[in-house]
Amino acid sequence: MTTNRRNFLKTATFAGAGAMAGGLISGCVPKQPESNLAVILESVKKSHNQKFNMSGYAAPSLPTVRVGVIGLGDRGSGAVERLSFIEGVEIKALGDLRKVAVEGSQKYLKSIGSSAAREFYGDDFAWKKLIELSDLDLIYICTPWVWHTQMAVYAMESGKHTACEVPIARTIDEAWQLVETSERTKKHCMMLENCCYDFFELLTLNMARQDMFGDIIHGEGAYIHNLMGYNFKKPVDDRQSDGAYTGMWRLKENATRNGNLYPTHGLGPICQVMNINRGDKMDYLSSMSTFDFTMGPREKELSANDPFFAEWENSKFRGNMNTTLVKTTLGKTIMIQHDVSSTQPYSRIHLVKGTQGMARKYPEQLIALGERWAKEDEMKAIWDKFTPEIVKRVGEMAKKVGGHGGMDFIMDWRMIDCLRNGLPLDQNVYDGALWSSIAPLSEWSVANRSQSIDVPDFTGGSWKTNKPHGINLETGGTTKVLEVTEVKEEMQLNVK
Repeated sequence: MTTNRRNFLKTATFAGAGAMAGGLISGCVPKQPESNLAVILESVKKSHNQKFNMSGYAAPSLPTVRVGVIGLGDRGSGAVERLSFIEGVEIKALGDLRKVAVEGSQKYLKSIGSSAAREFYGDDFAWKKLIELSDLDLIYICTPWVWHTQMAVYAMESGKHTACEVPIARTIDEAWQLVETSERTKKHCMMLENCCYDFFELLTLNMARQDMFGDIIHGEGAYIHNLMGYNFKKPVDDRQSDGAYTGMWRLKENATRNGNLYPTHGLGPICQVMNINRGDKMDYLSSMSTFDFTMGPREKELSANDPFFAEWENSKFRGNMNTTLVKTTLGKTIMIQHDVSSTQPYSRIHLVKGTQGMARKYPEQLIALGERWAKEDEMKAIWDKFTPEIVKRVGEMAKKVGGHGGMDFIMDWRMIDCLRNGLPLDQNVYDGALWSSIAPLSEWSVANRSQSIDVPDFTGGSWKTNKPHGINLETGGTTKVLEVTEVKEEMQLNVK
């Protein structure tokens, strides 16, 4: 790209940078474990004798859901804010390595008249003390990826339900650990895949459920998002208010692993459309990555002037674009792509292909129920007819509360409503384990010249009889949403 072209596009390139803030999370970062590709095949071959089926499991109802939040960067502090608008939620505990992050969310709770939460900070394992509190029902985890599984497992072992940011596991062994712990403790373990609750994804899911596309035969999802500026952002101080990842944790992920490291945003909605784990399952996958064309050169450029970046001097950065193909047991196919290091528009693709029609979200929302794309007036009619009840109930308020345009709030509201009404969750431990497992499986395939590798059946065979979750609120839907007031202005208090 020429210098003139760079200058011309500079403003537009960074205009959407604010959207990235939602992915910044805090907490200390343990030593980055290296991916052990040699053990993946053994983990894949594991035979799982399901002890208890968590798909369709309805835990005892909790009229009041007492929550502890761990990790109070943008994701965690945003969760505190969103949860405060949902009836029957009490934020009882706040945890982060940094005192200033805890104080930020505490200040927000005070601004809306909520009781002060217990505070946990300053120690690498202060989160264990938070989880051990006897007056908590749900642990909400928003920390760097390497902490997710151990925190979720500890929470379930301590008798708490768990909701955890994506991905919920980094290895196949971690995924199995989550499944076995959830089954044994009978505690929910939900991965917070917010994109399953975006408006267009919910629309297409409802249409698929009503057979508007015919038999679903193919789906595509992706995470295409230029994170170069954030991945190489050097922290200024412990407040992390400048937009840097704590401890450079995400750059470390990209410097030590080569595959589709972040598959769940694009994959989750496609799996729900295809009823994966609920009538079909993934059979095997094959994955391929390009060479790295940008991260290595950026590291060399930065380390030439700043020894801080010399740590990554000999890193084998992941390739820019990874493409992973999945075949299901019923003969359907899924393509998942991942690129966070190229100059590009944001996209999750979200393509649903059936025998009688299809839908595509990016670069614009289009639906075809036949040989042509629907026109503007036809699209309006489609939205009017097939918008699911969950969006009709809380969609407008979700847009006001916020969280990636409202999908984060719909996700939180639905989870809390299910817990309060004693209903199964839309996403269970098998979904989180499966969707997260694509990352280590793709690493193995990339390292082995794109050879195919079997995908574990985390359901232990129950996928044959598990039923799809409901989005039209046939049951539940009783939880109220508190009115958004001028307090919204206080939502900018927290550090990032």
